[in-house]
Amino acid sequence: MTDRHTIHASGITAVIKADGAELCSLKTADGLELLWQAGPAWPRHAPWLFPIVGRLNNDELHHRGQTYKMTQHGFARDLRFAWLEQTAQSCTLQLTDSEATRARYPFGFRLTITYRIESNSLQATIEIANPGNEALPASFGAHPAFNWPLGPGQAKESYRLVFPQAAPAPIRRLAAGLLREQPEPSPLRGTVLPLSEALFADDAVIFDAITSRSVRYEGDRGPSIEIAWDGFRELGVWSKPAGAPFLCIEPWRGFASPIGFDGAFADKPGLMHIAPGTTEELSCRITVHQ
Repeated sequence: MTDRHTIHASGITAVIKADGAELCSLKTADGLELLWQAGPAWPRHAPWLFPIVGRLNNDELHHRGQTYKMTQHGFARDLRFAWLEQTAQSCTLQLTDSEATRARYPFGFRLTITYRIESNSLQATIEIANPGNEALPASFGAHPAFNWPLGPGQAKESYRLVFPQAAPAPIRRLAAGLLREQPEPSPLRGTVLPLSEALFADDAVIFDAITSRSVRYEGDRGPSIEIAWDGFRELGVWSKPAGAPFLCIEPWRGFASPIGFDGAFADKPGLMHIAPGTTEELSCRITVHQ
């Protein structure tokens, strides 16, 4: 099978590559590219974050008295997945534990990601299976970067995120990649988050108590995108603090280690604990409105 696979239906075309099982193109019927094309400002498109989201203190994972090196966002985004299936409208890829992954993360796992186009939506279904004999502590996150602005001739400040429900709960911020202890007031105005480069001067905006399960990314005109999710509990919104022509809208199941936390990985806040012989399923959907 090839390094990349293209799926197409209902006027949407998506390209997925084996490296990282990463979505690397999402185009409308008229050929408009919606996904950031991994330019110099950030060399990725839409990586998957596994088995951690964010950073661990000192980039160290502690388990049963041993310390393992685990860098930001984990290793799945940098590894080649195996193709399980390729069709005109869908594809499935899988990553399993190996000697190399167990040197960094001492657990067995089977991570399967299926992409499928239905109507005007691209659906990604994620299955994290635990084939081991102890609970599997893990986090998982989506990290898609969309062009900002989505269409030509529009100002970045004309864009916003619109939630179906108001989110008055405080947000969280990072310091050196770790979760700050004190929350901050939400920047939402009712259900709307106005977008500007200044919003990211203090790194990502993290909604760790969000009740909405979707958000719409839109400008005053042109195409818009709706992101919906199931199984994820947090949402990160990020762009380069110094300004860049992309916006990341990131459903997460987990988050960076809180500042000061240096305990056993299994005790880290925000993790899934997948029982032996069971599978955790998550999904996210990108719907294109033209």
